[in-house]
Amino acid sequence: MQAISDIYDVIIIGGGPAGLTAGLYTSRARLKSLLIEKGCTGGLVTTIEWVENYPGFDEGISGIELSQKMERQAKKFGLETVQGSVKEIYLHDEIRRVILEEGRVYEARTVILATGANPRLLKIEGEEKYRGRGVSYCATCDGAFFRGKKVAVVGGGNSAVQEALFLTKLAEIVYVVHRRDQLRATKIIQERAFANPKIKFIWNSLVEKIEGDDTVHVLFLKNVKSGEVSRLEVEGVFIYVGYNPNTGFLNGLAKLDENNYILTDEEMSTSVPGIFAAGDVRAKPLKQITTAIGDGATAAVSAEKYISQIKR
Repeated sequence: MQAISDIYDVIIIGGGPAGLTAGLYTSRARLKSLLIEKGCTGGLVTTIEWVENYPGFDEGISGIELSQKMERQAKKFGLETVQGSVKEIYLHDEIRRVILEEGRVYEARTVILATGANPRLLKIEGEEKYRGRGVSYCATCDGAFFRGKKVAVVGGGNSAVQEALFLTKLAEIVYVVHRRDQLRATKIIQERAFANPKIKFIWNSLVEKIEGDDTVHVLFLKNVKSGEVSRLEVEGVFIYVGYNPNTGFLNGLAKLDENNYILTDEEMSTSVPGIFAAGDVRAKPLKQITTAIGDGATAAVSAEKYISQIKR
């Protein structure tokens, strides 16, 4: 039997803004806290070149630096971190057992799910074949490979347009391919994109196929209004058409919505007592760094209350 001293008060799964904030709050509350992250701490924030809408940084801050500051602050108060991918969560009386893919097992009284979401695929011919050879989902990560070249960005939301703007620093021309006739990005980002001479917009169009030889050379576009198919010669394509939540490992443990996001109440409680959710993995109307941080703080306070109740 595992010693009581080995049991954590809180295990946080996911090291993005929601998870790091939860870890900061639980650690400051003197709860024994462990954060499990399968990749780079900071999550998708580390792929953002420049964050302008995070309060307190009037000149903006890079996504990597913001993530590093969050991590240092949480660890300062005692948050423990390990790297690993969670396979499943098993409930045993009042203990939640978290099992990693490689077999390691950690136990806690509460769990906070902050696993975020991953970029959605187009699921078209050539996408998988040329992934890493011209197909990318992160301009900040891969943009340098396309210096002086023609590239395309697929999507019309904040992520797509912000990354298109970033790519203009490197590429010769950036085509923005969007299935509608107007962008969904916030107005200030739209204004910057429309004012940038390197960005060319292709409206009402879908990418149907990606072709090339060793690397990407051409996209086949279909106009959704006329049905006309055209060729667009580019050497890279960056895809931003939404996200899928990282909830597959739950295996039906908690209730999800129709898009597989976790359902919670306003206290971040899931359908399972002692398990909370925060950040982009949760069903909610706005997914931003600031909302993820608010979720993380709320989930941490709720976890603290839950632990106090079961200890009594």
